[in-house]
Amino acid sequence: MNGHRPDGVAPDALPVTNRFDDEVAALCAPLTDPGDLDELLDRIGDARVVMIGEASHGTHEFYRWRAALTQRLITEKAFSFVAVEGDWPDCDRVDRAVRCSAGAPEDPRAALLAYDRWPTWMWANEEVADFTRWLRRHNSAVDDGERVGFHGLDVYSLWESLREIMVHLREHDPGEVPAALAAYHCFEPYGESARDYAMATRLVPAGCENEVVDLLVRLRDRAATEDTGSFGAWQNAEVVAGAERYYRAMTAGGPGSWNIRETHMDETLHRLLLHYGIGSKAVVWAHNTHVGDARATTMAVSGTINIGQLARERHGDDQVVLIGFGSHHGTVVAGSSWGAPLREMPVPEARPGSLEHALHASAPERALMVFPRSGRPDLLTTELPHRAIGVVYDPVHDHMRNYVPTRLGGRYDAFLWLDETRALHPLHTRQIDTLEPETFPTGD
Repeated sequence: MNGHRPDGVAPDALPVTNRFDDEVAALCAPLTDPGDLDELLDRIGDARVVMIGEASHGTHEFYRWRAALTQRLITEKAFSFVAVEGDWPDCDRVDRAVRCSAGAPEDPRAALLAYDRWPTWMWANEEVADFTRWLRRHNSAVDDGERVGFHGLDVYSLWESLREIMVHLREHDPGEVPAALAAYHCFEPYGESARDYAMATRLVPAGCENEVVDLLVRLRDRAATEDTGSFGAWQNAEVVAGAERYYRAMTAGGPGSWNIRETHMDETLHRLLLHYGIGSKAVVWAHNTHVGDARATTMAVSGTINIGQLARERHGDDQVVLIGFGSHHGTVVAGSSWGAPLREMPVPEARPGSLEHALHASAPERALMVFPRSGRPDLLTTELPHRAIGVVYDPVHDHMRNYVPTRLGGRYDAFLWLDETRALHPLHTRQIDTLEPETFPTGD
């Protein structure tokens, strides 16, 4: 769930002619089936981290092509796990299902149906269900140690993670239950309302920080010396600590809470790579606004970072491949406001002067662009508005609110273009309680 701000550039101030025709034609290769991803697989090479974006959280084609690429990375390049912009406890249920764990549902779709945090459709959809079913079939044919995991990177599941910690400690380490209870009781007065906790920390800035840090240190020490069963409890404690910092920072405004969230996701990814061991490799699924390097956008002006930038800084440019998506028009699933029921909405034609406008004019209807490392054309170095649709969307104001000025070649290493797209297929459409406040910067 990522946010996007207006860029403040009026549509009529942008050029209406496409000066990139020849460059687009030279960069684009037609994209018809997964076999057309060969050039991208070659570009990925021996990279350890591949981050695959999406221009919305509700588009069928983005999810389908991301899954197709991920399947090839798993089968041809032995990637170890998929890490998504989702909550650790929810994704842990899916992980147990896809890795054929005892007691887990045989159909991962059942685990996806249990997602109950708005917006559920981000992961509880038929497209992800199809991928996780494929992943379970793949895992069932290999040894336990070679099975590919499915994990959540996000920071929102404070109370769910606390409950998971309690269950784990009562079964495996009863002596540590008092530390977990101290943290739980500290948060209890807020009735699982992140907004109430965030507002309370304006009066008592430390909030529940001391109790959380004590719990985190204890579980971190245990995980460093005990079996792999302690890793999940440790990660849930990291989520609690990250969420507590996130909500405490949220009331201050600005990029602080966003940056805490991005740092948490980066550190979770790093812990997973260490947990899987030497030679492990990760596929990350998240919105373009998280995946594409923030330094190549106006996000950097406000001091906003993201996991694409952090991954490059941590692992090196040669070990990280960032892949974006874009489209010109179609339909999408989103909410009209934070917590609103999902609905299918139109996506209007991209605004004149945008990246999407240039690609619509000159690129094939479906195309792959793998960017050269040097000798880059103007299309890759010129700052252009690039559309980003979040979980909150208003098509009427699309041209003013949903574009991030971007240098395409700095933000990504490759780009998948799908001129016309359609809405994905949610698993359920019932009203879900909104447990979290609207996220920074706005609307998604």
